Amino acid sequence: MAVMIGVDPHKASHTAVAIDRAEQVLGELRVRSSGDQCQRLMSWAARWPERTWAIEGAGGLGYLLAQQLVAAGGTVLDVQPKLGSRVRLLATGNVNKNDPNDARSVAVAALRYKDLAQVAREDQAAVMKLWSKRRRDLSSLRTQVVCRLHALLCDLVPGGMPGKEVSAAQAARALEAVAPAGAVGQARYELALDFLADLRRIDTQMKETKKRLETAVKASGTTLTEVFGVGPYVAATVIGYVGDVARFADRDRSASYNGTAPIEVSSGGHKVFRLSRRGNRKLNHALHMAAVTQVAHRHSDGRAYYERKLKEGKTPKEALRCLKRRISDAIFAHLVADAKRKAGAAKMGPGGQRGNGSVSSAAGSNPQHRHFGQATPEPVPTIGLGATSRRPRARLTERKKSQKAS
Repeated sequence: MAVMIGVDPHKASHTAVAIDRAEQVLGELRVRSSGDQCQRLMSWAARWPERTWAIEGAGGLGYLLAQQLVAAGGTVLDVQPKLGSRVRLLATGNVNKNDPNDARSVAVAALRYKDLAQVAREDQAAVMKLWSKRRRDLSSLRTQVVCRLHALLCDLVPGGMPGKEVSAAQAARALEAVAPAGAVGQARYELALDFLADLRRIDTQMKETKKRLETAVKASGTTLTEVFGVGPYVAATVIGYVGDVARFADRDRSASYNGTAPIEVSSGGHKVFRLSRRGNRKLNHALHMAAVTQVAHRHSDGRAYYERKLKEGKTPKEALRCLKRRISDAIFAHLVADAKRKAGAAKMGPGGQRGNGSVSSAAGSNPQHRHFGQATPEPVPTIGLGATSRRPRARLTERKKSQKAS
């Protein structure tokens, strides 16, 4: 008999409820969060060989238990908390809010909803997600320290520090010229030295984190860094939060997940699209960084597209959103190509190159899109200031040849 086991996880305990296809309760168990939590649940569920686990928030409080059950050979589904709450809301009768009822609601939601994500064992994507999060946390902490150091320097140095950004070297030179007067001045000076030490430590940690990010991205074998503006941090963030790209049916679903697809708010014959505030905001920020990098480089295809949108009457923010969507499509194409290459499910393109240049190929480097045409930017090996596009480089070579011939 097929059984669905819903689990309501908490920090100190987990409550499991097993139901059949008719949504009738077959059993209930509450275990404390401990080293043998998985073993106790598996022993209790052994009476139902055909079982599926449904855990509420398998990426949150239920993360560790979900990974343990998967490692033990179980099939685990990730049930979003809002699905379980909908079941409780629409349930007939007086359903009290407690752990057993919550676990049963999770199991019922898993039975009724067919598109739930199945929890998989962690792989290289989890490593990149961890290090990208570490880098983001360090960046936020560095901004906080710099702001506080800058505020103290404004009280110690006449006119404050020039420029928008304060580096450790600049702050050190400024503090060397400071002669604090009085107890208050001495306290500010000593506190500024402490912040300077914190800034140097964070800078060192960010360099170490960058090296680990580069190593993790290189080990994954991804081609995302071929997209202009996508460096190790952006690539690690995308891979870490996307995970298995197969969960997106097409690039439109992917754009909806990362928040670059506009939301339709139409009524009758009046069709209106507005800015989406939904989706994964960390992914959206990573795409924003790639778009800003492209706009900052005049030779990039993304900058040309951005300027074309401005000429069409778009505002700078609207043009940037359009560019972010195109980058989302290009990233999706590379993720699909990477997944196919790893699985060995698709043949290589013409001449043994990655992808297929045809319009119908979702894995192609430059797929066509029904709204945005050819996805940009074209793959470029680096995003550094010294990078130049291939077409100007080719024209320069032809010009040199013609000069030699003349």
